[in-house]
Amino acid sequence: MTTENINKSSDTRFLGHPLGLSTLAMTEMWERMSFYGMRAMLVLFMTAALQEGGMGLTVAAAGAIYGLYTGSVYFAGLPGGWIADRLIGGQKAVFYGGVIIMIGHIILAIPHDASFFTGLIFVVLGTGLLKPNIGAMVGELYSAKDSRRDAGYTLYYMGINIGSLIGYGICGYLQVNWGYHYAFAAAAVGMFLGLIQFKLTKKNITGISHQPIVPLSPKGNKIAWSIISVCLAVVAVLTVLTFQGTIVIEPVAMAQKVAVVFVVTFLIYFFGIFFTGKLNKDEKKRMGALFLICVASACFFAGFEQAGSSLNLFGLEYTQRMIGTFEVPAAWFQSANSIFIILLSPFFAALWINLGKRMIEPSYSVKCALGLIIMASGFIVMFFAAQYAASGMKVAPYWLVATYFLHTVGELCLSPVALSAVSKLSPKRFGGQMMGVFVLTYSMGSVIAGLLAGQFDPNQVDQMPGLYMQISLFSIAIGIVLLLLSFKTGKWEKLAEKTN
Repeated sequence: MTTENINKSSDTRFLGHPLGLSTLAMTEMWERMSFYGMRAMLVLFMTAALQEGGMGLTVAAAGAIYGLYTGSVYFAGLPGGWIADRLIGGQKAVFYGGVIIMIGHIILAIPHDASFFTGLIFVVLGTGLLKPNIGAMVGELYSAKDSRRDAGYTLYYMGINIGSLIGYGICGYLQVNWGYHYAFAAAAVGMFLGLIQFKLTKKNITGISHQPIVPLSPKGNKIAWSIISVCLAVVAVLTVLTFQGTIVIEPVAMAQKVAVVFVVTFLIYFFGIFFTGKLNKDEKKRMGALFLICVASACFFAGFEQAGSSLNLFGLEYTQRMIGTFEVPAAWFQSANSIFIILLSPFFAALWINLGKRMIEPSYSVKCALGLIIMASGFIVMFFAAQYAASGMKVAPYWLVATYFLHTVGELCLSPVALSAVSKLSPKRFGGQMMGVFVLTYSMGSVIAGLLAGQFDPNQVDQMPGLYMQISLFSIAIGIVLLLLSFKTGKWEKLAEKTN
């Protein structure tokens, strides 16, 4: 055993884990506070009338922009991870990413249309640098055979959910009582606190991702920075031309094109590895099982991401939010997901362990298919809630809470299981690339979610029950198909257990 492994294994200064976990978990907590706090405001701000401090956009345009934003955040993680691995290292990527995020939120706090879209671009770029690399650094805190790794990620995941609760609570309150731009400013303060905490406790992660893993040659480094500079310059020029009216961008049409680009990119990359990666027969079978899991993930997030768009609007317009004289901010309903994750995560961890002991553990495909079906059942709840709303009633909050509960149960069945499946089923020599390909399912689902949300016009509430039922039936149908196919792919997944 190397000295490095001894040091890692003997560090138990943070709840039995390496002290560096506290630095990373707290940084991620404040970053997620800023991210989710701001995200909860986006669709509400874009659809609010000008006299209410909003932008007065149509629901279709706001949904498309929301989908483009959330999809781009995930997509930006691909170049962000590459920049850290090849150019600057994870620590610098996390810090500089946080600075860019904070600048983005500061720009968002300026009450102007141009500053809004500019701020979103900064947040996307910063999150692309910070998010994938801070998660990878958590894994570097542990030696290869350290049994504490999974528990460490659980604590890290708890930090994410605590941060989201803080963001929903503070930003939601400020939006109702002070205005949208004060809420955006609060997100900037949250990221600033995260940066301060990261700098003050940076000594806890000494030696962790402080240099690029596979640095480029001096010539390659120069070329890479030149390409990055050109790309950023192109983004800046396009942004300026758009604000000047030289280029006219129609959000829905753009979102449709971007969705196609994400899907085509995913298919080319996935099947490029499948057909040209010199895979053996067993590896191809496992890739077939992984493809079904990717389909389930994309469909899942197309429904799950309604939380910040159509469900958010439903909470604002058609949910009874008064408790005496206190008006519950619409954004607070989204915190139900984080609360349920914190409460249910230990239960699901114990469930999978106990099923495994009884030799009846479902395959990855079965778990993901069930997760999709359970998520889809949440929209059946919304079908009935929307029927009440269409009759002119303000519905009780428990309809949205029940929907978020089912979505959270579905998330716990699918999201962590899918990530584990990618690590287990991917050919080892393509492990990192396949994780990047899998992240594209988040991007695809998010953009599609934005396009779907654009159809939920609060002024046409009579159409909402049918739209919610369509999403539910389509997702359930896909889930059942995947469930049936899983009886075959489950055998392929077993091959991974024998070879790993």
